[in-house]
Amino acid sequence: MSLLIGLVRWRVMDPTASTRGALTPAFDSLVIGSGISGGWVAKELCESGLNTLVLERGRDVQHLKDYPTALLNPWDLPRRGRVTQLLAQENPIAKRCYAFDEATQHFFVKDAEHPYVQEKRFDWIRGYQVGGKSLIWARQTQRWSRFDFEGPARDGFAEWPITYDELAPWYAHVERFVGISGNRDGVETLPDGEFLPAWEMNDVERAVQGRIMAAFPDRHVVQGRCAHLTEPQPHHLAQGRGKCQARSLCYRGCPFGGYFSSNSSTLPWAAKTGRLTIRPNSVVESILIDEGTGRAKGVRVVDAMTKATTEYFARVIFVNASCLNTNLILLNSKSRRFPAGLGNDSGLLGRFIAFHNYRGSLSGSMEGFADSYYSGRRPTQAMMPNFRNVRKQEMDFQRGYMTFFGASRPGWAQGTAIPGLGAAFKEKITRPGPWSLSMMMQGETVPRYENHVRLSADLKDAWGIPQLVTSIDYHDNDVKLMRDFLEQGEAMLTAAGAKKITKSDSKQAPGLDIHEMGGVRMGKDPKKSLLNRWNQLHACPNVFVTDGACMASTGTQNPSLTFMALAARAANRAVEAMKRGEL
Repeated sequence: MSLLIGLVRWRVMDPTASTRGALTPAFDSLVIGSGISGGWVAKELCESGLNTLVLERGRDVQHLKDYPTALLNPWDLPRRGRVTQLLAQENPIAKRCYAFDEATQHFFVKDAEHPYVQEKRFDWIRGYQVGGKSLIWARQTQRWSRFDFEGPARDGFAEWPITYDELAPWYAHVERFVGISGNRDGVETLPDGEFLPAWEMNDVERAVQGRIMAAFPDRHVVQGRCAHLTEPQPHHLAQGRGKCQARSLCYRGCPFGGYFSSNSSTLPWAAKTGRLTIRPNSVVESILIDEGTGRAKGVRVVDAMTKATTEYFARVIFVNASCLNTNLILLNSKSRRFPAGLGNDSGLLGRFIAFHNYRGSLSGSMEGFADSYYSGRRPTQAMMPNFRNVRKQEMDFQRGYMTFFGASRPGWAQGTAIPGLGAAFKEKITRPGPWSLSMMMQGETVPRYENHVRLSADLKDAWGIPQLVTSIDYHDNDVKLMRDFLEQGEAMLTAAGAKKITKSDSKQAPGLDIHEMGGVRMGKDPKKSLLNRWNQLHACPNVFVTDGACMASTGTQNPSLTFMALAARAANRAVEAMKRGEL
């Protein structure tokens, strides 16, 4: 295959083209959203022979061409990466995101342009463009284990309609195409996958790994797994992607294709089939229902620029607008058959929103290792899978947490924090300082009925669509879980030999984890869920939901790999059902 495949430009639809009133589907399939899961759906559908329209509410972003800051040096940026006071004031939510700065701000939604109602504070971080947040995600990828799928039913708050064994082949399918670096660690709570060579721990991390596992034999410290090409395979080169350069400038868009994004991988791969059409600047107002059959027939779109309304039609529709926007679209898709929102016979649409608890963190120092250092800016850390309540309920809180930690020895970076001037100062900051350690949690939150989103009764956005109301908060269980992490984290760092250990509760609002999930949950019982085991709406089977909205629980692992595996699985199911005449 040509190495130019990764540079294939997808067909962009003329925004003036309308299919209003058409009686025959203009496309075989329609995908709402072009992010991580939407890109995967488009790839799978196009490869299977379906003419597919992808609707993206944001602007078009072409791989390589539209990464304006990707190759800039710090001194090329007028403010050395800092945002202006005015930009910070105008974006109090977006500025809280660790990846929002002068070089990346063009990939983030501006707060004032896309308002929502915070009944309870929720920091909704969004990226509206072709590729969505796949351009700015943190790229950490772990499989869920059987305990993550089985645990919620054991604990009585959700019931997954699928098992790990059913999803495992789709994890492998995604891992091979995406390119995931990692070791085969043989840990039951963190299943192995199809991996490229792992990044290496530095000397301090290896020492910490050995000391923690010696002191706590039931806890497994392993190297992180991430969607970065450490050793590109032929099919990665065929995508036009290359080896990760360990620059740690990923959020600007990677000109090497070293990390996975829709723009560098799945969308170009779909485009090379000749069956992909993308219509950017397309705000989906609602999904249209055929009142005679009760099935979806298309979507109504408001052009982001002109505000003109257009309708598009397809046999199957995939909703991948990102979790909360997917909820918004379905809630706003009202009809005689579905007066409370599309597929909402259970009355649970928008309910059981959950997220990851990132509030707890620790830091410390490590003496010694003065002759050790490292090279490059590795894109992942060491990690420890959950060890709480795994096989049974044993703590005074439900579920558990994954732990991440890293060791570093800053040199020149100290120049921003220490006084000095002239040659002596420059010489001083070229020498590395002492080693420091950091540790953070990624805690599972239990989906709760009261944590929900709904449509505002009176406020609308610039496109005439009701604004979303967020009513999502922590629970006492989350605080107990965090306190256990801080206690155990301190014990583990102490066993590792760390000094000057400090513990912190950030008290950050839900949402800043950027792992929101639920609202259109999968399940076995249509009275307790919205989606079946194939991600189809129970009450409208030609509509599939395969982004974070479909999740019945959050697990403790990063969710994006699971989103992609579910999306690929559901897309192939849709193709099979269409061939059988079921859709």
